[in-house]
Amino acid sequence: MSLPPAGTGVGSHRTVLIVDDQQEFRAVARSLLTEAGYRVVGEASTGAEATAAVTRLRPDVVLLDVELSDVDGFVVAEALALKEPPPAVVLTSSRDERSYHRRLSTSPARGFIPKERLSAETLRRVLE
Repeated sequence: MSLPPAGTGVGSHRTVLIVDDQQEFRAVARSLLTEAGYRVVGEASTGAEATAAVTRLRPDVVLLDVELSDVDGFVVAEALALKEPPPAVVLTSSRDERSYHRRLSTSPARGFIPKERLSAETLRRVLE
């Protein structure tokens, strides 16, 4: 797949790793982001898989579910912030942002997108 032309809003954040324990959400997110010009380089369903995939694939962006089956997404975001270079982490959840307000304010993540509001445009805005 070719990368989008300059000016399409993807900017320097072109490669994405999707981390979610729900395969259905990963498929929807992959489709939405791929159609908009992002290159999804991988998927993971656990925090352990995510950490290994970031080391191996070096994505620009990690779309990371807060509620994984093995570990809290905030813990994964903190671990990923120590990588060189660190990917831009965007947290996501089926719960509202207000549920995580206090934790989001201290997280190294770039931002938060509720799952039902995920689109290439909302991701681009968070990454700006």
